Amino acid sequence: MQGKLMKAAASAALVAGTVFGAGGSAFAQDAVIHAGHLLAKPGEGYKTKQTITVKDGKIVSVEAGYKKAPRGVEVIDLRDAYVMPGMIDSHVHITSETSPTGRIEMFENTDVDSAFKGAGFAYKTLLAGFTTVQDVGGSNEAVFGLRDAIEAGQVPGPRMRAAGRAVAVTGGHGDINGYSPVVMAMFTGSNICNGADDCRRAVRQQIKEGADVIKITATGGVLSNTRAGLEQQFTNDELSAIVEAAHSMGRQVTAHAHGKGGIDSALRAGVDSIEHGSYTDEETIELFKEYDATLVPTVLAGATVTGWVNEPWLPAASREKAAIVGPHMIDMLRMAHAGGVNVAFGTDTGVSRHGQNAEELPLMVDAGFTPEEALRSATVIASEHVEMDEQIGTIETGKYADIIAVEGDPLKDINEMLDVDFVMKGGTVYKGGN
Repeated sequence: MQGKLMKAAASAALVAGTVFGAGGSAFAQDAVIHAGHLLAKPGEGYKTKQTITVKDGKIVSVEAGYKKAPRGVEVIDLRDAYVMPGMIDSHVHITSETSPTGRIEMFENTDVDSAFKGAGFAYKTLLAGFTTVQDVGGSNEAVFGLRDAIEAGQVPGPRMRAAGRAVAVTGGHGDINGYSPVVMAMFTGSNICNGADDCRRAVRQQIKEGADVIKITATGGVLSNTRAGLEQQFTNDELSAIVEAAHSMGRQVTAHAHGKGGIDSALRAGVDSIEHGSYTDEETIELFKEYDATLVPTVLAGATVTGWVNEPWLPAASREKAAIVGPHMIDMLRMAHAGGVNVAFGTDTGVSRHGQNAEELPLMVDAGFTPEEALRSATVIASEHVEMDEQIGTIETGKYADIIAVEGDPLKDINEMLDVDFVMKGGTVYKGGN
């Protein structure tokens, strides 16, 4: 990209560029940003000709007009750009990416391999304008290790809230399926549970090992290699025990759920959010509102698996489920949006390719969201969903300087978000143009 954002790229190393020392840490420096069009809080429209002052990785002021920078502090010139908070993806799998070789790589790769791959995927995600993600499924050691390394500034990536392994029932979505009994026995983890007491144990074990949030697989899923359907897999007693155990230890519960019965039962048990929600109907919408729960729709995942229904590398059981679920998801989101369900942006990236997370936004617009509603879902609402709204999600004094910019107006064309031109996370510039 030419013009002002290219100038921002040239000054980034001096102003707030990524500087890696002997320990691999990135250092944020002070900066003044001149923003031509500032969407400080999506949902409230633009402010024009604004100055954002950044110090020690946080926003210290947002003022009208283009203010002069203090001596020694360079200006990042985004006067020709559309500036907004960094986006938040509430559903990723940062250490993996579905591919024809994925099933065999499970046995070839160690957790260290997965963490290193995840570091590459995390960097792609950051450069796409996503400064925070919630990871809801992967090896505990790989995911938690990567989360902690990013937090320590040892590798570049979005800040992460992570679930680690999903709590699941024996033979259900989230367990290992489709291999020989000997192999499956070797790879069955402590996240697999049966009965209310055992599910309490599994939740507590995940928290002990580092989970920020508890992910459960309340129903069958598309990519598990088993013909176990798409409906409820935990009993109601198990669901209640999971929620009780998690909430008592300060953790939210988010439930993968496709089938209506599983969605409704999870909501009645008190889960905080539903991932996918494919067979949501009018009754389910009322339950979302009654229990103040959030939907993370992942329509991009539906579109992705729909494209795989004839791929021979995908197991037959998964192809059958993909053909049923994939095309249904955008209609579900249209109904949920019209019904007033609280929707937090999430993609299930790792099914789709990392760095392409923003492709969910035009799908949301196709489902009836305005561009600004879609961006609000990816910032304000998602920050509340991941319990970080006091730190991120808007450009306001006291919050992290997570700031992105694009050349064109995304409120007129949401596809502008598919090519983010400027990325700052915590005061450090990672991308200043293309």
